[in-house]
Amino acid sequence: MKHHLLFSTLLTAALGLQAQGTVKIALTGPFTGGSAPMGTSMRDGAKLAIAEINAAGGIQVGGKKMKIEAIERDDEAKNERGALIAQELASMGDLAGVIGTVNTGVCMSGDRYFQEKGITKIITPAAGSASMTQWSKAGVKDLSIFRFAADDAIQSSMVVEEAIRRGYTKVGLLFDSTNYGVSGRDDLMNQIKLQGGKLQVVAQEKFNIGDKDMTAQLLRCKLGGAQAILIWGIGPELAAVANGMAKIGMKAPLIGGWTLSMSNFIDNAGRNGNGTMMPETFIEDPITPKAKAFIDGYHRTFNVGRIPSPVSAAQGYDAVYIFAAAVKQAKSTDTHKIKAALEDLKEPVKGVIATWHHPFSKWNPADERTHEAFHRQQVVMGMVQDGRVVFANAAEKAQLVKAAGK
Repeated sequence: MKHHLLFSTLLTAALGLQAQGTVKIALTGPFTGGSAPMGTSMRDGAKLAIAEINAAGGIQVGGKKMKIEAIERDDEAKNERGALIAQELASMGDLAGVIGTVNTGVCMSGDRYFQEKGITKIITPAAGSASMTQWSKAGVKDLSIFRFAADDAIQSSMVVEEAIRRGYTKVGLLFDSTNYGVSGRDDLMNQIKLQGGKLQVVAQEKFNIGDKDMTAQLLRCKLGGAQAILIWGIGPELAAVANGMAKIGMKAPLIGGWTLSMSNFIDNAGRNGNGTMMPETFIEDPITPKAKAFIDGYHRTFNVGRIPSPVSAAQGYDAVYIFAAAVKQAKSTDTHKIKAALEDLKEPVKGVIATWHHPFSKWNPADERTHEAFHRQQVVMGMVQDGRVVFANAAEKAQLVKAAGK
């Protein structure tokens, strides 16, 4: 109890700084609404890292230590609100950078304001491929936007490979009507093509945010002989799919993007979610001392027994440490100098997901991966089991232990 009070005090003090000489970082994302498990988990993981850094005296910036000041903005997963927030933040003259965003549409609507001012932003925990490919397609020569998430190409290839590995030949494809869902559908179809047509898509079915009954879409998949459902979406509608499958007696497994690990899928699907598989960058399992400290710290500080979205929390945490390393290397709070340092980080950064060695490189419009941190070896397959996500493969569990540098 005493430790909890001490840490809470440190957290409050660390995040309430208004004094001059701070490193000001904006944390943005959907802190309310259907995407909130991702947004709040990212924010709280980031706040945990900020509290740790500030409790240790702050970031060494040239000849002095500076503490981090965090400001929060809830975009509510609404494109127009995301654009207004981006305009507001971009007008701040002392903003060192931005960490956050979940929804692809929010990125598409708002990130241009950051890019226009050259404000460094690390997209995390999510946003689909279009959030980065928009810049390569436009031929932007110098980009201030980075992404700290397993990109959709990595995830979609893992989803397709998992279905093939399990011997399936016919699949149904479901996706929501958001930018994220549609771009995810495109990625899945591209990966199926790259795999040489080993999977036949018997039905492509779309659903909307707010839909609660997926019977019609699922029946078309079932009638087509789908042995598995590949799915890409964001919110609680994912649980409606799992529950709809149980309703019509469809035994095919659900395999999709990492959002299937969110609490609003697991809780609303209940037992119908068991066996669902998804790519993960972090699973709430204390496999290393660093992971245990992070999980225990999150539970204790935010008074939860399970992180709503462990992936989001861990990525928010590691993103802050990477950003702090760039500030230290730049010896400045100038967002342009921080961007240059991010493109060429000299020192490894020890995170909860991995020890990060040169996660980004100088922007090349012909290859958006230059501003992408994650590679295939840092992602594993998770599986829902009785209300939690567990490792689907013991070998991949060992892989993450190794990636964490233990």
